[in-house]
Amino acid sequence: MGIPESILDAFEDPLLVVNGQRIKTANVVARDLLGQRIVDADIRLAIRHPEVLELIEQRDAAEIDVEGIGRTERPWHVIVQPIDDQNMLIRLVDRAAAHAAERMRVDFVANASHELRTPLATIMGYAETLAEDAVRDKKMRRKFAKTIRQESQRMLQIVEDLMGLSRIESHRFVAPREKVDLGALAAEAVDNLAELAQRRACTVTVDVESDIPPITADTAQIEQLIDNLIANAIRYGCNESSNAVEVTVLRIRDRVRLVVRDEGDGIAPEHLPRLTERFYRVDAARSREKGGTGLGLAIVKHIVERHRGTLDIASTPGAGTRVTVDLPLPRDATRIGP
Repeated sequence: MGIPESILDAFEDPLLVVNGQRIKTANVVARDLLGQRIVDADIRLAIRHPEVLELIEQRDAAEIDVEGIGRTERPWHVIVQPIDDQNMLIRLVDRAAAHAAERMRVDFVANASHELRTPLATIMGYAETLAEDAVRDKKMRRKFAKTIRQESQRMLQIVEDLMGLSRIESHRFVAPREKVDLGALAAEAVDNLAELAQRRACTVTVDVESDIPPITADTAQIEQLIDNLIANAIRYGCNESSNAVEVTVLRIRDRVRLVVRDEGDGIAPEHLPRLTERFYRVDAARSREKGGTGLGLAIVKHIVERHRGTLDIASTPGAGTRVTVDLPLPRDATRIGP
């Protein structure tokens, strides 16, 4: 007894029913992968992988992970299941997404370990020297102690950013419910970052359009988003030739727009697509020197995605950088008329 083709077509995975060496039925996905004329063809012509063909010939339930089916290097999990004495069901499960996720996880662990190992090695080296009482000069001892404190703070910031990123990802499917005044949070963030701006000799101005309705959001996450963007602009957008950062909040139809702009050194075009990757830095040494962890824009990206918003980063070397975040207004705020 075979399976009706209409039922097979309801599945997203490629499915084939094989009778002996002959393909009796194939769903739409299987035909797209293996060829539109595979029905009634020899299975050995459609699937040329010897290990898979061997499993089919054994006529027992079995599973195997392979690559190279359908003239691609895509990884597949192949499931072979007898239907009756004559027919076998072949299911191909695409493992490309799972493999990509695993590679991302491995890369993330490696990058996080590297980022933590660097300050930890410095701390251990200086601490061991101080413990052995090898440094007699008080000025040098104070310098060593200051370095240990700075590197410890850097490690703590990396750990806090990693934990924050983990919390954001764990809530990515939970809809925010708080009413948030984006303009008020932007002004508050500028006040909170006044000390950093002063150290960088940077002037930060805020321009908030009047009568902007509140958005539905997670207050703590939006605060973090704004803080990260303004802090980045202060750290990397203020230099000897330009010391101004502009923060603007305005309404664009059914969205509220936050724009953070500086006139600093700017970013080369080849770096822009990767800026929101975890631990990606345009200049690693400069980023560490200015207190960056390489996670700020990754956090911003995930917060924007959770809030169903959009993020755009535009930059011109020598002319500065503009980061734009659009967040949707509630439906009742976008309704026209009474």
